[in-house]
Formats: sequence, structure tokens, C-alpha cells
Amino acid sequence: MSKLRLAGKSALITGGGAGIGAAAAHLFCQEGASVMLVDANEQALARTKQGIQESMPHARVSCLAADVAEEAAALHAVHLCEELFDGLDILVNNAAMRNYAAAADATPAEWLAIVGVNLIGVSSYCKAALPSLRRSGHGSIVNVSSCYAVTGRKGMALYDATKAAQLAYTRTLAFEESMHGVRANAVCPGSTLTDFHIGRAEGNGKSVEQLKTERKDSSLIGRWAQPEEVAWPILWLSSNEASFITGTTLMVDGGLHIM
Repeated sequence: MSKLRLAGKSALITGGGAGIGAAAAHLFCQEGASVMLVDANEQALARTKQGIQESMPHARVSCLAADVAEEAAALHAVHLCEELFDGLDILVNNAAMRNYAAAADATPAEWLAIVGVNLIGVSSYCKAALPSLRRSGHGSIVNVSSCYAVTGRKGMALYDATKAAQLAYTRTLAFEESMHGVRANAVCPGSTLTDFHIGRAEGNGKSVEQLKTERKDSSLIGRWAQPEEVAWPILWLSSNEASFITGTTLMVDGGLHIM
């Protein structure tokens, strides 16, 4: 018997060009999965694919550059999985949009834009994937939310509200899809040292070493998480090891939610 956790399974990961999505893609391939990556950044997708294939020449990984807010792209991505991998077993909704407007200043257009990615986009990929996930007999959905879905802060009202809504949506999916053998869970990362944060810091004239000193008080562990530290729980929830877990929110935040 293979010891690979995802041997023979196929997965679709949105936001797979960098950060947590790319880390999950590497782990999934290491554990035997065939992986389809979706991201709006075509160059980032190419880098992720190249990195996987350099370390795992026999890995099955394909990419689709697309805006996750587009329903047609979700349908196309699932169709490609079925065509290339003969089905779909796992969906990881990791892609997200950010907005830094204060609650009092956010415009309807800003709300619509972030809801289009963080809620409608997630819903579109779930809807597109569910027929295949049901046919697999052991389908798994993992929605990547945020620790700030359950705790407060200033300046991220739109992002945090949509991330909280993802948790409610995940619970509803768990109820509705249990009869079809599909599990739905969510992970809530804390401060994670992704390419996004590094690029943003460098754009503001900060080094990575400076950046690392800024989150010592945002978790009990006192540091940023590496993307792989969030990808491992995603892998576990996607695997048969978590076969009796659905409707769960797993906090991967170094204890921030209890501070």
C-alpha cells in the first residue's frame, strides 16, 4: 500500500501562484496528487510549476491563468481537471483579494469587488467542482479563510467580513454535501510570511529581516508562519486522515485567536 497521503487523487488549488497556495501545491505533489493551479498571475504560476517540476520531475501539475471572480473560468478549470486527471477529489479555495479601506470609508464598488473574489469566487469554484467531488466518493473542500474572521482589527473591514462569511458558507456546505460524501472545512491562517507581504514590505523600503520583527506580538508563538506551516493542515484536511472531519474551522494562527 502506498504511504503517500494523496496517491491517485487530483486537486484544484486557486491562488496557487505563490504563498500558501504554492506551498500547498508542492506538498500535494509530494504526497502523490495531480494538481491544477489557478491564479491571475501567469508568471507566478509558471514559477510555481517550474519549482515543483525541478524537485519532482514526475509530478503532474497544470496551470490556468484566470481571474477567480469569473464563473466561466471556474467551470473551465474543473473541466480541465476532469480531462487531464480523470476527475477531481480536492478543491482548495485559497485565492483572495485585499482592501485596506476603513469601514466608514469603503464604497459600494469596493465591497462588490472584494465580494466578487472572496465570496462569489469561492462559491463559483465550489459549484463548478461539486459534481466531480460527489462522483469521487471522498471529495474534500478546504476554504482558506483568516484568523481575523474570528477576531477584530482596524483597517481591514471588507477583507475580514468576507473571510468570516467564508466560515458560514463552509458550514452550510458541510451540511448540504455530507449526503454526497463531500467534506467541507476551513483553515484560518495567522500572520504568514508570503511573497505578498515580502513584496509589499520591499515596496515600502523594508527588508525581509525588518519585516520578520513586526509580528512578534501577533501570536503566542511570537513570529510569522511560513507558508508550509499552513499548507500542512490544508493537506491533512484534504486527505483521508481527516475523513471524519467536516464543518470545522481550524485555527492555524499561533494562538492569536485566544490573545
